Parts: sequence; structure tokens; C-alpha cells
Amino acid sequence: MKEYVSLLRQGSKSAALAAVVNLVIALVKGGAFLLTGNVAMFAETMHSFGDAANQLFVYVGSALSKKAPTERFPGGFGRAVNLVLLGAVLIVGILAYETIREGIAHLAHPSESEGLWISITVLALGCILEGFVLLKAMREIAHESESGAKGLAVIPMSFVYVKRAKPATKLVFMEDLVATSGGLVAIIAILIAAYTPFYQAEGIASIIIGAMMFLVVGRVFLDNAAGVIGEADEEMADKIGNILFADRDVRDVQEMTVVKEGESFHVEATLEIDPTITVADADDIRDRLEAQILEHRGVTDVTIEFDEDDKTQVWKSKE
Repeated sequence: MKEYVSLLRQGSKSAALAAVVNLVIALVKGGAFLLTGNVAMFAETMHSFGDAANQLFVYVGSALSKKAPTERFPGGFGRAVNLVLLGAVLIVGILAYETIREGIAHLAHPSESEGLWISITVLALGCILEGFVLLKAMREIAHESESGAKGLAVIPMSFVYVKRAKPATKLVFMEDLVATSGGLVAIIAILIAAYTPFYQAEGIASIIIGAMMFLVVGRVFLDNAAGVIGEADEEMADKIGNILFADRDVRDVQEMTVVKEGESFHVEATLEIDPTITVADADDIRDRLEAQILEHRGVTDVTIEFDEDDKTQVWKSKE
């Protein structure tokens, strides 16, 4: 039990915060929907419940991925977060379907909603809270990508470097970006329906919000399916390959592979060195290079093999 409590403490803080915030928002929106019968509010309620469930899965998965390797699973649990997220997208997919279905039904049978300012107040509060979580995710992207962005600069830079973020942070960023946008769409639709006879605006907003949820589901599914299989990270491979090639004892980098598993990177390299050196010297070179690579953020495992220098350079720096 103590082990699992310790693991949960290592889970993604942004995902835990997002799960709590979205659950509170979902309950408030759900109450507002029961009072007003607003279809756009229903869509936002489903969206917030989906985000809360998804981000709870992310938090648990990111914690389990930190579990140490065992005899049964010697490769560790780095891909646990990807597996958990694949399950989580099913929940959001079902809620997205219900959101679109409700929107289509409202288009066929439009009706006027009540409680205009209740809906606007709740949605505005939701946008503010979700915007706060989104900003926190943007700051974590800046930290995890080592972009160096600070202050308001993290906002544009987060869109540039989101691919370098951990899976949990990336999901929180995408979901709260869509949630904030969806809240604004719902507010606009409610105002249109309140001040014009175009009551179908709420149904259209519900369909738009559901479609945005499906976009998140698709992106999360593709990213984590690749993570479960084991996706090569070419950018990290180029970066580490250049560092190895620059070492005084390395004549060439014959092969260089970096596989991303959850939040971890596994590095495998075949290096060409002077064939006349002793085994002890080669072992010292390996220890030095492995220690150097393990200093990089996220690298948890390094395997280096040596081959004799064939006098033909294979590695070409891509910097």
C-alpha cells in the first residue's frame, strides 16, 4: 500500500489539478443544465466530465509508469501511461457522441432555454478556471521542453514545443485548450439564442463542442498507440548522436536509436572506436558516455556497443 501511495505522489501534478478542477466545473455546469435545460450547457457538462475522467486516468497512469522494474516486467512500466490513456479516450469518445447526438436533436426540435445569466456566469467561471489550468500546463511544457520561455512568452511557445512535453502534460494542454474554446463557443451560442429567434445556435454549439472532443480523442489515441508500440524520437536521437560523435574517443556513430516509452527515453547506440585500445579503456569510455547521456531529462536507460573503426564516416550532424 505504501508503494502505491508513494507512486501517486509522483504522478503528474498538472493532471491531478486538472481532474479536480474539471470535476468541480462539471458538477456546477450539471446543476446549471438542470435549472436551465440549455443544450449548450449540456454539451459543456459532458465535456467537463470527460476531461475530469480523462485527466484522472492520466494522473494514475503517470504515477504507475514510475514503478520500478520487476522480474516479471524487467523493462519497467514506462508505457503504462500510454495504455491508460488508450482506455481513457473511450470515455471521452462516448461523451462526445452523446454531445453531438443531443445537438442534432436540438436542431430538429429547437426550444428556448431559461436562466440566461446563470448559464453565462457558470460558463464564464468555467473558462476562467480551465484557463488557469491551461496556463499551468503551458508553463510545464516550457519547463519539460527546456525552451527557456518565461512570463507571457510561454503562451506562444507552448504551441511550438507541445510535442516535446510529457504525455500527461500534452493531454492536459490539449483538453483544456479545447475546453476553454468550447466554453467561449457555448457563451456565444447562448447569447445568440437569447437575443434572436435562432434557437438552433445552441444545438450547433453542442455539435461543435462534441466535434472538438472527438479531435482530442483522435489525437490522444494516435499519440498513445505509437507510445504503446514504442515510437522512435528522431530529434532526441540526433541530439544525443551529435554529443557522442563529438567525444574525443568516438570515431563514428554507426547506429543511433532513441525509443520513447511513456515519459522515458531508452537510448541504444553502436559506436566506432580505435580497435587497438584495451577492453578496460573501452569500458571506461562506455561508463563516461552513459553517465553523460543519463544526465539528459527523461533518459532512463542507455545501451552502448562498440565496433572497430572502418574508416568510413556514417554519422552526419543534423544541427
